[in-house]
Amino acid sequence: MRNKKTPAKLSTNLIHKGDGKFCRKLADMSSVPETFPVYLTSVFAFDEVPPVDAIYEHKSDAYIYSRMANPNSDAVAEILAAADGSPSARKKKTGALVFSSGMAAIITAILSSVKSGDHIVASSVLYGGVYDYLANELPRFGVSVTFVDFLKDDFTRAFRPETKLVYTEIISNPLMEVPDIAAIAKEAHSRGLLFFVDNTFATPAIARPLSLGADASLYSTTKYLGGHSDITGGALTANSELVAKIKRFQTLYGAMPSPLDCWLLARSLRTLDLRMKKHSKNALLVAEFLEAHPKVEKVFYPGLKSSPSHKTAAAQFANGRFGGMLSVNIKGGVREASKLIKEMKIISFVPSLAGTATTVSYPVKTSHRAYSAEALKAAGITQGQLRFSIGLEDADDIIADISASLDKI
Repeated sequence: MRNKKTPAKLSTNLIHKGDGKFCRKLADMSSVPETFPVYLTSVFAFDEVPPVDAIYEHKSDAYIYSRMANPNSDAVAEILAAADGSPSARKKKTGALVFSSGMAAIITAILSSVKSGDHIVASSVLYGGVYDYLANELPRFGVSVTFVDFLKDDFTRAFRPETKLVYTEIISNPLMEVPDIAAIAKEAHSRGLLFFVDNTFATPAIARPLSLGADASLYSTTKYLGGHSDITGGALTANSELVAKIKRFQTLYGAMPSPLDCWLLARSLRTLDLRMKKHSKNALLVAEFLEAHPKVEKVFYPGLKSSPSHKTAAAQFANGRFGGMLSVNIKGGVREASKLIKEMKIISFVPSLAGTATTVSYPVKTSHRAYSAEALKAAGITQGQLRFSIGLEDADDIIADISASLDKI
């Protein structure tokens, strides 16, 4: 047995010095770090049993296990809750949750709100992964879905006694259509239904669905909220009661982001307003150029006065911004659209969007592959349709690359 006066062995010192106990010293210091630290820990240590009981009995907001909560996830949730502004019409405090992906956020929110035998009314034009989940996965568990065009249909005719949820995107992917969120919310709430809105393309820097009557605002933080093409994540904001309900399902299914991704997301949110201002300014300039080009059949961008969604978007969106996303139908269909992708020099072909660099995507080949030919035709998504995510470069350089490439097709 080692004498107490004998120095501890190397391995013991390496493991126990500078560990979590050092955080207690930091808490008592007169200074704090200017930037929130990264809490790369899976578990948290206790000196005795009662504090653990208090956490499980919801009498303490301390941490126990990072699958349930972590300081970094809570810090970024605090930013998002503040960014999304006022609470819903139910006048409850706004809260937020962050997830491991946008799909995780959307699916967890939906699963918390429906059960077998229930019914959902959803937009017919959605991100392909969400459409696939609603059309092909939920029916396996006894949840039915009716797809409607919220801009053209009398969507109230789709409601049934078993309807529990209404779902749409504030800017549709990839057609950039903008539904009247307040009008849909009014119809949904008059029937006691929940109303979820995917706000990924707009972000709180352009629109705040909760202020327009939505019950939850959903995000892929991989996109504009992260904005640097270096994280995968998701988020939602809602009133605190709904957040608590969804949180139970999140903990159950384990869809938590890593502490590092949360830290990176918090970093990115600091510049969200500035970035969205430039994304929107550049996108409008590119959309106006493309609308006048003879090799382009149609441009989809709510900032254009020719857009059927322009008036609705202008009424719902802040600061004259319409986002950085636009789509175009290229004359010549798949052959010319594919050639345009190949010819562009600074614009990369990627299956995602909303980073600092301008990129192009091909919906029928990537994000919307789950749509059948009939569904694509009904939605208006063509074989010659490309989706541009306009970045933060000089707008003249973006336009020059597209223009030179169009000259070659």
